Amino acid sequence: MPPTQTRTDSCPAAPADSRGIEEILADARARLRRLDPEQAHLAYRSGALLVDIRPAGQRAAHGTVPGSLAVERNVLEWRFDPRCPARLPQAVGYDLPVVILCQEGYTSSLAAAALQDLGLHRATDVVGGFAAWRIAGLPTLGPTPPHRPSSAAPPVTAGRAHR
Repeated sequence: MPPTQTRTDSCPAAPADSRGIEEILADARARLRRLDPEQAHLAYRSGALLVDIRPAGQRAAHGTVPGSLAVERNVLEWRFDPRCPARLPQAVGYDLPVVILCQEGYTSSLAAAALQDLGLHRATDVVGGFAAWRIAGLPTLGPTPPHRPSSAAPPVTAGRAHR
């Protein structure tokens, strides 16, 4: 369910030691110095890594930011933990400025907080995500349009005589 929708049916009683997603998200965001799209663009141009954590299908459907590093959410921590053998070549230390981008700026907050848990204290995210980046008129590529036949091609029935 998208973050902007709410359920109207009743929820089961939550365990006493649990937290709802709204509380988890608020706690994550309280730790971040979130950037609006323009600030994120300036940070990227100044050397921060802009990391797009959206799935490939979402990037194809909505577009990408030129020069961003695509690292899907399910492997993010392994790729950025400087102690991990599966880390990216860019993950060389804990002072690395990383700006996380998702579609609308929800998942990116949780992901940036997870990177901070690893020790990457400069990790943050983009308020409003890729959607806000595009609305701000910042550079994007795509989306990848579906393949459509050229309108210059003759119709299948071309050349057939009507009898």
